[in-house]
Amino acid sequence: MAATDAGRQLSKRDAKTHERNLTRLEAKANSERARREFAGTLDALEDKLNVPKQLQRKTAVAKVRWRRFANEQPGAAVAAAAGVALSVGVVVWLVVRAAVDGK
Repeated sequence: MAATDAGRQLSKRDAKTHERNLTRLEAKANSERARREFAGTLDALEDKLNVPKQLQRKTAVAKVRWRRFANEQPGAAVAAAAGVALSVGVVVWLVVRAAVDGK
């Protein structure tokens, strides 16, 4: 008698069948685990390569940081906003001037 199953002795044939079934169950569990891991990897890749989603996340983080900065240092925030506005204005002015001079 080869193995026991819940306290009873199994014949060699039954023991081999029992081992084979355990192996099949282990293989099924391993394949299901591998599928879950693969699905997780695909989800992570999709998140990383989804440019609109990444842009939305980065924008949300930037807004939170800007609001925190503005609340902590309002004078510096006003100066930074004025600097950005001035920079954008200069770039627009240069582009318009180049377009007018180029004609």
